[in-house]
Amino acid sequence: MELVDTPQEAAFRAEVRKFIEQYGAKARPGGGNGGGRGEDAESGWSADYRERTKAWRDALVERGWIAPAWPKEYGGAGLTAKEQFILNEELAEDGLSNVGGFGVMMLGPTLMVHGSDDQKQEHLSKILKGEVVWCQGWSEPSAGSDLASLQTRAIRDGDEYVLNGQKIWTSGAQHADKMYMLARTDPDAPKHRGISMLMLDMHQPGVTVRPLTNLANTQGFNEVFFEDVRVPVRNRIGEEDRGWYVGMTLTDYERSGIGNAVGTQRRLEGILKQAKDSPEHLVSGKRGGTWRLAFADRWIEAETARLFSYLNITIQTRNQVPNHEASMSKLFTSELGQRISATNLKLHGLNGTIWDRKREEGDHGRAAGGYLQAVSATIAGGTSEIQRNIIATRGLQLPRG
Repeated sequence: MELVDTPQEAAFRAEVRKFIEQYGAKARPGGGNGGGRGEDAESGWSADYRERTKAWRDALVERGWIAPAWPKEYGGAGLTAKEQFILNEELAEDGLSNVGGFGVMMLGPTLMVHGSDDQKQEHLSKILKGEVVWCQGWSEPSAGSDLASLQTRAIRDGDEYVLNGQKIWTSGAQHADKMYMLARTDPDAPKHRGISMLMLDMHQPGVTVRPLTNLANTQGFNEVFFEDVRVPVRNRIGEEDRGWYVGMTLTDYERSGIGNAVGTQRRLEGILKQAKDSPEHLVSGKRGGTWRLAFADRWIEAETARLFSYLNITIQTRNQVPNHEASMSKLFTSELGQRISATNLKLHGLNGTIWDRKREEGDHGRAAGGYLQAVSATIAGGTSEIQRNIIATRGLQLPRG
């Protein structure tokens, strides 16, 4: 595992630090969260958020750092995997975001590989500039972990497809301008075949978006219905009925998860600061000592999560792809987030159960809200059960049950 920068990497890290010192304040309008999504997951997609962080985005675009791993010919920076890791690590250390979104992380790389010249010309520059917000139409009510069982239909009608069906858990759909999605174009083919990838306008007739409220009373994801929606054939990415294989290209170029690992440490620092600033709201006596030990355990685990990230980036710099190692990191970090939330809730005792954002005083029940938000961590991005299966079969070479 590589833990030390080379001289060239150290110089790049210094360049990033200088950039953050110069432009970082532009991502913190009004002393906010430093480019983060604030209390609501949805705010990261909102028009207000995009307008407030425009200067920050423009500065990143100028250096190609919105899409650091994209080739320079498409507006990226052409960074190495380690340089992108350094950029993301330093941004995360300051609580900043590169505000790339689904368009940068997923759709852009896919268009570079499978898109037509017209599609690249039409979409890539708009993705970088943040002119269009994309969402991903993947999961369905009966197709989650087994995504290839999707049933949303796209029937060819001349130069268009007629789309009918439903998607669910669609993050940011209520703020999106467009969607890239998978739909079944040949219902008689084996389930991994007969699927095509399409791009569609979210504002056209027949598209209905219904936000879903989660346990924490926020609406970060949605269910989306399609009723006789017309999608031009020119908006298909890749060959007809080969969309599953196109979709497998849809992955972030940077898989280390360093942003999550650093974010976990920043979260612990925030809890510690809150404990020092408002000790009257915390448990005391022997129980207080117990929670101090629990907090120490969480900090050690946060350092472990960071080491998982260093392992993944070491694999990438050797021109390999993290596989079960990425699943190990995801599993550990998501479950750690839940343990931190539980520790924070218990640290506050009965005060931790208070949850009311409309209160004018106090922290509005941040401990309770964070606990409820954390419930989905072991479901989103691949359930813990799926991650354990990957670790068992691909990492430990155990037979499938």
